Amino acid sequence: MAERRPIASRNSRWAGRAARNLAAKGVTPNRISQASMGFGALAGLVFWGAGHAPDIVAIILLILGALSCQARLICNLLDGMVAIEGGLSAPDGPFWNEAPDRVADFLILAGLGAGLGHPALGMAAGAGAVLTAYVRELGRAEGMPADFSGPMAKPQRMAAVTAGAVLAAVEVAVAGSQWCLFLALLIVLIGSFGTAARRSVRLIEALKARG
Repeated sequence: MAERRPIASRNSRWAGRAARNLAAKGVTPNRISQASMGFGALAGLVFWGAGHAPDIVAIILLILGALSCQARLICNLLDGMVAIEGGLSAPDGPFWNEAPDRVADFLILAGLGAGLGHPALGMAAGAGAVLTAYVRELGRAEGMPADFSGPMAKPQRMAAVTAGAVLAAVEVAVAGSQWCLFLALLIVLIGSFGTAARRSVRLIEALKARG
């Protein structure tokens, strides 16, 4: 893991304590990365269910989806900390550091779109999320620094979905609708493709400058 996404919470006490405890128990970074994929699958499933459930159940599912998105991010934080600070990195770590993220992104957004009755939008948003990572990794393959720029990188995507789910839970209780979640999906869709375009432009300029 040559380059890491800048995350302020990496320096927090709770994250350091959690990473040390996991490392002490022999929990490998790869297992934590795989767990993040599981939380992504759970989020996608409950978002789908929230669109087909009675209001009270939908509220519970939306909150569970929001929590699952945050659990996914915590796994993404801790896997790198256990690998680097905990000294448990493995030869196949780069694969498990990246692949589960792409799966989690797609499952969350596709499930969200399906639950809202707009599966094509969800899959398009998932494709946009994967594309942002593809452009970043393409740059790294060309010897460029990893580009984690936004406006809709992974932390921002999960923040938008989490906020949309929480607001939608309130909305369901008040009005029986989930427009907030639909708006969050649109923001992620547009923002993801915008981010991929921005990173592409930055990469092209860097390649040209290198000559």
